[in-house]
Amino acid sequence: PGRAPSPSARSHLPFVPVAVGSLLSSYGWYILLAAVAIYLLIQKLSQSLAARPSSQPAAADAAVEPDAVVRRQEALAAARLRMQEELNAQAERYKEKQRQLEEEKRRQKIAMWESMQEGKSYKGNLKLNQQEVESAASTSSAVPKSKPNKKPLRGGG
Repeated sequence: PGRAPSPSARSHLPFVPVAVGSLLSSYGWYILLAAVAIYLLIQKLSQSLAARPSSQPAAADAAVEPDAVVRRQEALAAARLRMQEELNAQAERYKEKQRQLEEEKRRQKIAMWESMQEGKSYKGNLKLNQQEVESAASTSSAVPKSKPNKKPLRGGG
C-alpha cells in the first residue's frame, strides 16, 4: 500500500498536459467555435420551448368556451341543412321538367299512332303540329304574310 508508483507510470503523467496543450494549440479555434454554436443552439431551443406553452392557452381558451364551439357547430349544421334543402328543391324541379318532357313525347307518339291508324303520314302530322305552334305564335305577334302568286309549271293544256 505504501508503495511508490513505478518509473514507467511516472513517465506518462507529464505527457497528459503536453497532449492537451498540443490538442488546444492545433484545434483550439474549432473547439471554441463549436462550443459557441452549441450554446446558441441550446438558447434557440429553450426559446422555442418557452414560446410553445403560450400557444397552448389559446387552445385552452377554446376548451374553456364550449358555447362558442357549440354555436359554430350549430351554424354549420344549419348551413348544411339549407344547402340540402336547396339541392332537394332543384332535384324536384328537374324531375318535374323531365316528367313534362316524357308526357309531351308520349302525347306525340299517341298522335303519330292515331294518324297512322287513319292512314295519314305521321311525318305530315308532325309538320302539321309544328305549323299549329308556329301559327299560334305568329297570330299573336304580327300580321300574316300573303303568299306570292306562283305560276304553274305546266301550261293549262
